[in-house]
Amino acid sequence: MIALISLNLKGQPPQFKVFNYIETYSLIAIQQMAEYKIPASVTLAQAIYESSSGTSALAKKSNNHFGIKCHSAWIGDTVVKTDDTLNECFRSYSNIKDSYEDHSRFLAERTRYAALFKLELMDYKSWCLGLKEAGYATSSSYAEQLIKIIENHKLYELDGYEYLVQEIKSFPKELEPKRSKYTGLGLSIKDFSRTGAMWINEKEFDLTSLDAILDPSKKDANSLAGN
Repeated sequence: MIALISLNLKGQPPQFKVFNYIETYSLIAIQQMAEYKIPASVTLAQAIYESSSGTSALAKKSNNHFGIKCHSAWIGDTVVKTDDTLNECFRSYSNIKDSYEDHSRFLAERTRYAALFKLELMDYKSWCLGLKEAGYATSSSYAEQLIKIIENHKLYELDGYEYLVQEIKSFPKELEPKRSKYTGLGLSIKDFSRTGAMWINEKEFDLTSLDAILDPSKKDANSLAGN
C-alpha cells in the first residue's frame, strides 16, 4: 500500500491531465471557434492528442500544442525535433494562446483545408475525417483518435456554446438575479451560458428551484407533480 501511494504522488494519472487541460484551455478553443468557425471540440482534441495534454517535449519547450512544422512561410522562432524524419523544424511560440491562434490560421488560410469550412460546426466527425484526408497527420488512425477523445470527454458540448450565447443575447433585458440561501449565489440568466447553473424564483416560474428541492414545504404537491 505504501509503495502504491508513493507511485501515485509522483504524477497525475493520464485522465487527470486531460481533465486539467480541458479546464484550462477550453475557453481559448471556444474563442477560436467564434472567430474562425472551427469546432472547439476538434481544436481541443487535436491539442490533447498532439501535445499529450500539454506534457510533450515540443509543448513544454516551444509552446507548440498542435505539432505544426515550420513550412516555407514561417518567419517566427523555431525548434528542431525528430518526428517523421531526423531533425525536423517545428514552430515555436512565446505563449500557448499564440499556438492556438496559429493553428486556426493554419487551417483557415490553406486551400487543402477549405472543404472543412463548408461543414457544420456540430459535425465533429466529418471535421476529424477531413483533417486526416487533407493530410494534417500521417497516422492512419488520426481521425478515430480525435473522435475518441471528443466522445470520451464530451467535448462536442463545447460546439454548441456559440449558439447558446446568441440565444442569451436575444433576451430584451437582463432578468433580476435570484439568490439561494443554501449557496449564497446570485446568478442571472446570462450567467447560465458561463456556469450552466441558475437559481429561479418558483413564484415567478413554474420550475423547481434548489431551495424548493431541499425544502419541499416551499412548493405544494400539486405544483411539483406537474413538473
